[in-house]
Amino acid sequence: MVLNMGPLLRGEITRMDIEYDLTPQTVFDVVFPENAHVKGYITDDAGYMRLFLHATLPYVGQCARCLDEVSGVFELDFERTVAAEGSISEEKLAEMDDAYVMIRDGKLDVDEPLGEELLMCFPMRLLCREDCAGLCDKCGQPLRLGDCGCSKKEIDPRLAILQKWVDKQEKE
Repeated sequence: MVLNMGPLLRGEITRMDIEYDLTPQTVFDVVFPENAHVKGYITDDAGYMRLFLHATLPYVGQCARCLDEVSGVFELDFERTVAAEGSISEEKLAEMDDAYVMIRDGKLDVDEPLGEELLMCFPMRLLCREDCAGLCDKCGQPLRLGDCGCSKKEIDPRLAILQKWVDKQEKE
C-alpha cells in the first residue's frame, strides 16, 4: 500500500490510521489461504514520525517432522521510524537501513518493508506440536501412533562384521 503522506508532512494531522490486506510472497511449501490483514497507524510528534503495524497471516503447511498438515495464524508487529528522502545522510541510512522507512515524493510504500519482515520472521520449519516425535527412520510410521516395532539399535557399518561374529558366537 502506498500512502499519501502530504497531510502528515504539512502538519494537518498528527495520526494516520492504516488498514488493508497484503498479498504475501511465497514461503517454502506454505500456502496462504488468505491475504495478510494489516492494521496500524503512523504518528507525527513534532516532525518525528513512527510507523506501527500489526499483521496477521493465516497459513497452511506441513509439519517438518511428521508431515502432518499444520495450520495457524502468524502474527507480526512491525515498527519503524519514518523519514523523508534526503533528511538522513546516505552513510547513516546504509548503516541503519532496516530502522527506517523512507518517504519518496510525498508517498510511503509500506508493502516492501513489511513484506520483507514477514518473509524474514516467518518460521523456517512448521511443527504440529513442539514435542512432535516425527516418523520412524526405517518404516516411516508416525511415532505419535506408538511403537512401530522397528529395531532402534543401529550398528556402525564399519563394525557390522564384528556383529556377525558375535551373533555366530551366541548361536554356538
